[in-house]
Amino acid sequence: MKPSIIVHGGAWDIPDDLVEAHLKGCETAAERGYDGLVNGESAVQAVVEAVAVMEDDPVFDAGVGSFLNQSGQVELDAMVMEGSSLGSGAVGALQHMRNPIRIARKVLEDTSFSLLVGDGALRFAVEKGFEPCTEEDLLVGHQLEDYREFLRTGVLGTREFFEGGCDTVGACAIDTDGRVASATSTGGIPRKPAGRVGDSPLVGCGAYADDQAGAASATGWGEKIMAVLLAKTAIDALRLHGDPAEACTEAVTTMKSRVDGLGGIIMVDSKGTIGYHHNTPRMAFGFVEGKTGRRKKAIRA
Repeated sequence: MKPSIIVHGGAWDIPDDLVEAHLKGCETAAERGYDGLVNGESAVQAVVEAVAVMEDDPVFDAGVGSFLNQSGQVELDAMVMEGSSLGSGAVGALQHMRNPIRIARKVLEDTSFSLLVGDGALRFAVEKGFEPCTEEDLLVGHQLEDYREFLRTGVLGTREFFEGGCDTVGACAIDTDGRVASATSTGGIPRKPAGRVGDSPLVGCGAYADDQAGAASATGWGEKIMAVLLAKTAIDALRLHGDPAEACTEAVTTMKSRVDGLGGIIMVDSKGTIGYHHNTPRMAFGFVEGKTGRRKKAIRA
């Protein structure tokens, strides 16, 4: 099996002056994941490491660079799912950790549970040897500016964030053994209430993986993604149509028609074929499709 990987860096109205940084971030993450796959890494390891690259890149709303909530805190959500046993591991509302996706992997591999949140997730991470960081370690300038604007105006404007701001990250891959995996990570929407958990760490919403079909990762307005189980809806469409591009389009169209949702989705099927679609002005993504040798980084699909 020739491996494939696709990553996304958020679906929204990415400003012109941030396009190159998004392209570079997606390209670097996709290449890291693909290099691991061709050197024998599992799909799980490849998607986790690709997402960790984007968590460390302050251009994205995940890990370093995440937005503050209404209480002035950074709370992170992340999930990884593997397609052989349909196992998943996730963390929600996690504070003081740089790479929540690596902690989600530990939940998958070292426990019989699927989701840990809040203080429990933090205690678990410390027990597994992850080093806590300060709030300041996760912040860059524009998040503080946005938080100060919220304190001044008290305005949330949820829909406007996806027409003009969030960078959830994700990855989907198939390895040389034909196993698929997906991963998604986010700092959530700007100015969210403390304790708000979005779609990213929820099975079938922010991500889904099944070796018999493929793997998908979603990005966008979390509450709308949850309403239609966007990742699982895309995989079900893939089973029906057999075409990743058509499946992604159908899933996003369903979200728009049923709940007026905004966002996007990426996918790799069990043959290593890539698919993606979005209904926001722009979506950042990058991929390497092993069987065709196609490599692409793009902002517009």
